[in-house]
Amino acid sequence: MTFDRLAARARTLPPIVADLLVVAVVGVLTTADAAVNEPGYRQADALTWALLVVSLAALACRRRWPVPVVCVTGAACAGWALHGHIGELLNLPVIVALYTVAVLGDRRRTLWTGVIAATVSGAVALKVGRDVVNPQGLPVLEMVWPLVPLLLGEVVRTRRELLAEYAARAVRAEEDREREAARRVRRERARVAREIHDILAHTVSAMTVQAGVALDALDTAPEVSRQAMTQVRASGKEAVRELRATLSVLRAAQSTAPAPRLDQLDELVAGVAGVEAGGVRVSLRRDTGDAALSAVVEATAYRIVQEALTNVVKHSAARHAAVSVTRDATRLTVEVVDDGPPVRPPAVPPADRGFGLIGMRERAVAVGGGVTYGPVPGGGFRVRAELPTEGAAS
Repeated sequence: MTFDRLAARARTLPPIVADLLVVAVVGVLTTADAAVNEPGYRQADALTWALLVVSLAALACRRRWPVPVVCVTGAACAGWALHGHIGELLNLPVIVALYTVAVLGDRRRTLWTGVIAATVSGAVALKVGRDVVNPQGLPVLEMVWPLVPLLLGEVVRTRRELLAEYAARAVRAEEDREREAARRVRRERARVAREIHDILAHTVSAMTVQAGVALDALDTAPEVSRQAMTQVRASGKEAVRELRATLSVLRAAQSTAPAPRLDQLDELVAGVAGVEAGGVRVSLRRDTGDAALSAVVEATAYRIVQEALTNVVKHSAARHAAVSVTRDATRLTVEVVDDGPPVRPPAVPPADRGFGLIGMRERAVAVGGGVTYGPVPGGGFRVRAELPTEGAAS
């Protein structure tokens, strides 16, 4: 967990800052190894430190020119070996450079880089082995170690590509669902429009004609007038019945499922915790007492928790989230806190972001409550809603 949180925080750093930190760590370790050589072999001199400076300077540009940086750091590592300087960490700069080539490139470039790096490393090992007692190890082993950072970078890049593809698929699926929902809404609106047109345009028009006949025959033919008014009444009853049936279909479409309640939070939390892409573990604390709550308040609290957990899974790098729903005499308090990395909010929020938080606030205001949200000092994000236990009168 600690490594994941550190990695998530490191990803939030600007690239130049992250590169300088990598150079600093590599520089400390490589300098300590270069300062002291094996007894009986060449000790650190001006060439040793010059190669170190060149390696670290090149490593600072690894994102922009990964292949040239591999060439420079590899030449420096070979220079140390041919110069007679022995060390376990002198190849650390070229290891970082090889990892960068793989993680920022493609499989073809990784393959060619591995072939060339293994060949050069083996050739240097053979050369050094003839001059000294092969301090750098067997040539076969020296051909293998450049492949390790390349393989690690390839694994990391492949995982990132898979996660990006999963995210793109989720976005496409959501867009498809929205388009399908919009299409169904348009189709239903057209159907209802046709139904209402039939009721109003045909039935009411017939009633108007029949009422006119009744008025014309009221004095001269009372029986005809009575029959026309009887038909008007029958048509009116039929129109009311058809309108009621149409409206009942619309109401049923909006209330097919019962409003969500707080006792369904366990299922909601279990569903969020089971999302593989998110990997968020959620804990739930619910203390609402024995007294019944207003149905609209329970539904509002449920939707706020649902939206907050959705934001945790989609927009944060959190590993854990805590949900708390507590009640006192006059209010219901809902709080969702995650342990994601600290993120500095933009000075001007983008126009296409933040609808979920706005929706939570609108739901709370609709029942007479309120929502506050913001980052937590040290990392994480908190959403807190306070709702009246009885809900707004409106």
